[in-house]
Amino acid sequence: MTIRVLLADDQNLVRSSFAMLVSSAGDMEVVAEAGTGREAVALARSSRADLVVMDIRMPDLDGIEATRLIAADEDLAGVKVLVLTTYETDEHVVEALRAGASGFLVKDIRPAELLDAIRTVAAGDSLLSPGPTSRLIARFLRAPNTPPTPAAGGPGGLSERERQVLALVARGLNNSEIADVLGLSPLTAKAHVSRIMGKLGARDRAQLVIVAYESGLVTPGVG
Repeated sequence: MTIRVLLADDQNLVRSSFAMLVSSAGDMEVVAEAGTGREAVALARSSRADLVVMDIRMPDLDGIEATRLIAADEDLAGVKVLVLTTYETDEHVVEALRAGASGFLVKDIRPAELLDAIRTVAAGDSLLSPGPTSRLIARFLRAPNTPPTPAAGGPGGLSERERQVLALVARGLNNSEIADVLGLSPLTAKAHVSRIMGKLGARDRAQLVIVAYESGLVTPGVG
């Protein structure tokens, strides 16, 4: 299946470089390019993109608010957002994840990493850059006056096994790794993750990580 990609960045050179790279992959195509956040939202609706590569800092409407609008649109429920930032320590990454982004990448990644990231997010299999992402979430979501998570509920309604699975997701483990730790089959681990997302009203694994940290199920600095 061809992954339909929308590129959103206010720098023409960056967009052109990404467009050439994405177009070189046999399983992807660039269906639209946006220079502002508002264009990104409009084109996400009109281009039928599967995934948006979204720069956080853009004019007119920043990438965070654009991501929030895409995530809140029921007609765009299947659209994934992969945000780009200049620094791994950018606190805005957490805001983007809370808004509905499925992961993030730093702009100086290698070309092959960007293509792998697009495939990963489009498949919905795992959260990108789990170490940096988890550190960011731990740092900023535990801060005072943090707004509530976008997921519908906390882990209180989960079974003990589901809580174990959620904690492992928050630490960056994929389904196979979770299966190994808990002595399950990968298919069973995947079923647990899907059920947890349904119970918590989470769009994807990124929001599961946020719920786990915000609820205290996973504590920063504790393995």
